[in-house]
Amino acid sequence: MKLMTDHLLLRPWSLEDVEGLYKYAQSPEIGSMAGWPRHESLADSKWCLENILMTDLSYALTLKEDSSQVIGAIALKVNEDLGAEDLELGYWLGRPFWGQGLIPEAVEELNRYAFTNNLAQTIWCQTYAHNLNSKRVQEKTGFIYEKTVKDVFSQFLNKTVDLDFSRLDKASWFENLAQIKS
Repeated sequence: MKLMTDHLLLRPWSLEDVEGLYKYAQSPEIGSMAGWPRHESLADSKWCLENILMTDLSYALTLKEDSSQVIGAIALKVNEDLGAEDLELGYWLGRPFWGQGLIPEAVEELNRYAFTNNLAQTIWCQTYAHNLNSKRVQEKTGFIYEKTVKDVFSQFLNKTVDLDFSRLDKASWFENLAQIKS
């Protein structure tokens, strides 16, 4: 399934995306904010595609005018620590595309899809406490700060981090939508 916004096409991942993924995933700036070590080879990116990204509700972010060029990722996934009707949102964007409002646009579309298709009652987002850009995306898209959990061991980064959690529930999302339309 593909989702479309004004500027983006959110489409399923394919193995042909390995070079596009590697282009941005090799940046230490991206991985350290998204929660994984930088990719050091195409093999790292291929493993990531096959074992993490090529799942339901996981999308390659592309610009509408060039859907073959991967510029980031966005996904909703089940997290066993959350409620049975809750999903977790994750996203990242290649550095050249920061500051253009693309991630909030993608988040809003994925929230719309999840809530209007009854896939979740609440969407959660966890962010490293130092990731101010991600926190700003969440604020822009209606997420409400819930809590900070300190000293969580990150297996992928092999270090302890503080995590901020925010959430957006379906009722609030529909209420905000109604206010926008009126």
